[in-house]
Amino acid sequence: MQIIDAMNEEKLYNFSFKNNRNYRLRDDYREEDMKYKIEESWLSGVMDEDDRERMLEEYLDKYKEYLKGLSILLLKQECISGMNRILRSAFKSSENVNIEVNIGDICYIDFGHAYLNESGYQHFGLVIQKKNHKLLVVPMSSKKELIHQASNVDQIGAANKRHLYYLGQPEGMSRESVLFLNDTKFINSARVIGVTSQITPETQMFKEILKKVSETFVH
Repeated sequence: MQIIDAMNEEKLYNFSFKNNRNYRLRDDYREEDMKYKIEESWLSGVMDEDDRERMLEEYLDKYKEYLKGLSILLLKQECISGMNRILRSAFKSSENVNIEVNIGDICYIDFGHAYLNESGYQHFGLVIQKKNHKLLVVPMSSKKELIHQASNVDQIGAANKRHLYYLGQPEGMSRESVLFLNDTKFINSARVIGVTSQITPETQMFKEILKKVSETFVH
């Protein structure tokens, strides 16, 4: 097995998807479009103990190298999310950690590892729906520059971005916050670390948030 080092141009296109009978490339994929793919041909084969050790060693070496390049803050968040995944990923719901979550709750959540422009690590989020042990949540941020850009903030010169909704400072929260409407997603409720506040579902604000979320994904 070989994990591609995306920083090393000599290793960028070293994979064998097309030789794997269990995997077929789309006809319109070009080789240069696939250069960041990871070698996965080993998935369809039988691994002995030596193969397993080599795979773990190479992955851990790459991960350690990646961690060393992070800031102290990101390193802490990365490690916390990793440990939470180890401890919680097998749980069916927040009930396994004795946390009851209801619609309208503002929860501190571990969203886990994420790509650029995704909500990741530990942040607050508003629960707007519950289905089969999963929560539909809207991630939040308390960054002042984002608050001033929220669509419902009437301020001269404001950007008024449709995907941001100003929430104010609900009781129990230490700062004003905005919702990232376009990051709304379902999560396993076991990702909830704790419940901090609530917006009553019957309020006009909560109903408006539901409408804004719907508009974000429909229009």
